[in-house]
Amino acid sequence: MAEDKKRTRQPNGRSSIYLGKDGKWHGRVTVGTRDDGTPDRRHVERKTRAEVTSAVRELEKQRDAKTMRKPGKAWTVKTWLTHWIENVAPLAVNDNTMVGYRVAVRKHLIPGLGAHRLDRLKPEHIEVFYANMQANGSKPGTAHQVHRTFRTALNEAVRRGHLGKNPVQLAKAPKTGEYEVEPYSVQEVQRLLKAADQHRNSARWAVALALGLRQGEVLGLKWEDVDLEGGFLVVRRSRHRPQYAHGCAEPCGRKAAGYCPERRRTNAELSTTKSRAGRRAVGLPEQLVDLLGAHLKAQEAERESAGKHWEENGLVFPDEHGRSPSHRRDWSEWKALLTEAKVRNGRLHDARHTAATVLLILGVPERAVMGLMGWSTTAMAARYQHMVDAVRTDIARQVDGLIWKPETDRPDGDDGAAGALVPAN
Repeated sequence: MAEDKKRTRQPNGRSSIYLGKDGKWHGRVTVGTRDDGTPDRRHVERKTRAEVTSAVRELEKQRDAKTMRKPGKAWTVKTWLTHWIENVAPLAVNDNTMVGYRVAVRKHLIPGLGAHRLDRLKPEHIEVFYANMQANGSKPGTAHQVHRTFRTALNEAVRRGHLGKNPVQLAKAPKTGEYEVEPYSVQEVQRLLKAADQHRNSARWAVALALGLRQGEVLGLKWEDVDLEGGFLVVRRSRHRPQYAHGCAEPCGRKAAGYCPERRRTNAELSTTKSRAGRRAVGLPEQLVDLLGAHLKAQEAERESAGKHWEENGLVFPDEHGRSPSHRRDWSEWKALLTEAKVRNGRLHDARHTAATVLLILGVPERAVMGLMGWSTTAMAARYQHMVDAVRTDIARQVDGLIWKPETDRPDGDDGAAGALVPAN
């Protein structure tokens, strides 16, 4: 026992266990190197040798698995998310994405989980939080957006060594109650385009339905991005919905900054598209080349008529004065077009669904569809697959009825047996 009480010096880097003068057992483990180059040696103390040995083995296990938290004051969920949303995330994503991140962090995650120590957060804490969100009236889609934001934020904490493993990866994600993808039929598209022909900027809707560009991508499209002779356009930028802050010296009494008489815009009007996949070249069908050519001539006449009231921005689909129309006006025109064409009500984004589904039904390879639509993962194509399969099944049924006709349906004189294959011409 006398030997147990003595502290024997271990070789550099080796763990040590000893009984201290305070009557407790102590353990020290070298787990790496600090930022200043000195050894990062962790200390644990327990009442018995067995307990401290177990604690030392756990530190060694974390060190070897590279899941050891960095030294220093432990982060809470609130302090890490605040640092991430203010200093890390803005460097990696665009303004539109940051809007969603800020809502998820400040409205949901910090109030719901902010007091937890980051390295002690468990999947069960997160799952209870998701359940409480939905019990308090949050939609499934909102809970899932919060889940994705939290996962991204903690992945960065793991990458920087502030967290061993990401508990969000282990937590069961909330069900999304996913919006049913319901693209428009060919007949509905034809009615929409026919109705659009009666209005200015009619080619705007042909671009949406045929090419599947996002709303911001269409509103940010410039003539320098369009090559009518080559038959393609390049998606380079997106127009953002405006975000505002109060500009009033004295409180104006308006809760929303957008209604402040002296409001000031806080985000850029245009930026490059949200990902490398989003920046893409898209081929133009011949009919669309003709439509855009006619649209360009009409715009030149409109510019000449407007005279000094025209603001030249080079936009493909501006308003009557050359400026980009608001997202709300664009949305309102879409809704009016649906009513005029007697087509079922739907989201503007359903026009994008239509283009994606048509490409997949035509058998365009999934990778090629990803490039045309600006998707960064194959998971997006999977959302459309049930619709594609249903349409293909319907086509197969029609082919079956055409080729394998029963004998009673055959013209007189056809002596083929019932169910026989009709030879192709």
